[in-house]
Amino acid sequence: GAQSHASGPREGGGSMAGRSLRAARHHLSPLLSLGARQPSRDCPCAFSTAAQQRSTGDECGPEDPRDEPRHPLSERTLELKASKLEEQVRDLTERYRKALADSENVRRRTQKFVEDAKLFGIQSFCKDLVEVADILEKTTESTERETEPSDPKPTLKKIYEGLSLIEAKLQSVFAKHGLQKMNPVGGKYDPYDHEIVCHVPAEGMQPGTVALVTQDGYKLHGRTIRHAHVGVAVESQE
Repeated sequence: GAQSHASGPREGGGSMAGRSLRAARHHLSPLLSLGARQPSRDCPCAFSTAAQQRSTGDECGPEDPRDEPRHPLSERTLELKASKLEEQVRDLTERYRKALADSENVRRRTQKFVEDAKLFGIQSFCKDLVEVADILEKTTESTERETEPSDPKPTLKKIYEGLSLIEAKLQSVFAKHGLQKMNPVGGKYDPYDHEIVCHVPAEGMQPGTVALVTQDGYKLHGRTIRHAHVGVAVESQE
């Protein structure tokens, strides 16, 4: 009975120790498995793996200066660009000056056209009116020749005086508007103002001068609107 009692506690004690050992192993197994998975500090592969991860992270990091865009511009490139810009500025400036000059020329021509229109707008009217002046002048001259101082009837004389007044008034109106009759007799022949209709012997006159006028010429503000029909003196051939 004593042996069985003594063996009872040992078997009981052994079973308790076994349970305690198994419980300790159960609690330590996760730590042992974690330690088995992590590399040791003394293992060179750990440093290699960490360095590789760090290197890979640095290459992919946004702060890597190698990933920043670089556009290096040399001094020569800048000089070429500056030279090109200066050339463009000179070209635009020259175009601007030409445009101003063209605009000023157009303005002057337009102003000249307006002034000429004011001065010569009545040119056609004047050409027709001088024909009336021709008729009036010839009628006055004819009346003067027919008038006799001893004529007891002064009617024709009064008509002549009236025609003379009308002719003088008409020429005054012409002068007011810049229309003037030429007086070329004795002057040098000018093809821009005169039209030769005959030649006459140069008796006491220089050859090439105007000896007579068959039709009066007129100028409007210095511009010839009707040429004078003239006879030019030439040397007589004996």
